[in-house]
Amino acid sequence: MEPITVVLIGAGMRGMIYTRHATDHPHELRVVGVADPDPDKRARCREVFGFDETHAYADWDALFAGPRIADAVFVCTQDRDHYEPALRALQAGYHVLLEKPMSPSWEECVALERQAAESDRLLAICHVLRYSPFFRTIKQAVTDGRIGRLMSIQHNENVGFLHYAHSYVRGKWRRSDESSPMILAKSCHDLDIMLWLADSPCRSVASYGGLSHFDETHAPPGAPTYCLDGCPVSDTCPYYAPNTYLRQEVGWMAASVSADTSYAARYAALRKGQYGRCVYRCDNDVVDHQVVSLDFANDVTASFTMSAFTAHTSRTLKLMGTEGELRATMASNEIEITRFGSGRRELVQLTDPGGHVGHGGGDARLVRDFVRAVRQYGSHDSLTSAAASVQSHLMAFAAERARLERRVVPLSEFTAPLN
Repeated sequence: MEPITVVLIGAGMRGMIYTRHATDHPHELRVVGVADPDPDKRARCREVFGFDETHAYADWDALFAGPRIADAVFVCTQDRDHYEPALRALQAGYHVLLEKPMSPSWEECVALERQAAESDRLLAICHVLRYSPFFRTIKQAVTDGRIGRLMSIQHNENVGFLHYAHSYVRGKWRRSDESSPMILAKSCHDLDIMLWLADSPCRSVASYGGLSHFDETHAPPGAPTYCLDGCPVSDTCPYYAPNTYLRQEVGWMAASVSADTSYAARYAALRKGQYGRCVYRCDNDVVDHQVVSLDFANDVTASFTMSAFTAHTSRTLKLMGTEGELRATMASNEIEITRFGSGRRELVQLTDPGGHVGHGGGDARLVRDFVRAVRQYGSHDSLTSAAASVQSHLMAFAAERARLERRVVPLSEFTAPLN
């Protein structure tokens, strides 16, 4: 059986993670082209996958100007560049795997779902958590009635102080007008998981939160714009840039600073680059903490907390049912079920744990399921198809409206105009 062929649009970190499946499983997936404005990224992609230079495009306009060259495209651009290439790919007859969020506009999210149906093409969204063994095990426990009827969900996204500072203060997702609001850019994963677990449409949303710490009013006295310009609290500040980006071991955060990951290149990039800035003197505007309350049509209630102010990056949750409760921590793959009455506690062992890295194993499983869905189009649907993902996106838009307007927002405000 021939592998599914794909063109990568946006050859950044996420795009190269998803296309890694082609190197690990070449009999399932083959990358035959790339569209990216960065010549270094195009060259790297060609080097990894070995396709002809004629299929290395500087933009998606050039890709779509010619005949279709693959079965599918992976759209892994920045948030505000998701809609147009995904729409044009569907119109050109490609199946599409689209990085979340679908779009910073709720109308465009709905338009993409409708275009997929009109084009009779698969549009799958990268809600990778649904594929992780951790959340699949939790979902199965709820489906099997191991805590009785699910009544309440408490879910925490512990972003981690360094992760937040890197991505949402200094990084590409720091401003909602350049990417999307935090609840959409980061936490649409979590709203999607709560929708999946509740297994019922969401009726209304309330939300509170804001940017309360990472601004100039909290800068230490004398702190310069750039950490390397003689910061007076460099020995004690947990966000001092050289401590994050100039370590001997180059991790994913340090790799974001410079394409050349040598110490000298990273040091030079911190001198006047975005990742070298004091976290209290950036141009960020996305929230650093937020809570969301959700009411589902089957009377399940849920609360979600996103916070930058955590020591570690992890997701933790508690599910409360009529016959028991479930507590879980993703980073350690700990799932515990307690039954009422007997008090019996059961630790659920994952046969294939993934932890936090690779979204708990969800990244690879998402791509494998996409390949299967393309092969068996019409008989096998993606777990994260656009039809399944649009509502959790609308929940995120409702949460942001609720936060800004400080009121309860019914989902009908978004769904009624569609009818």
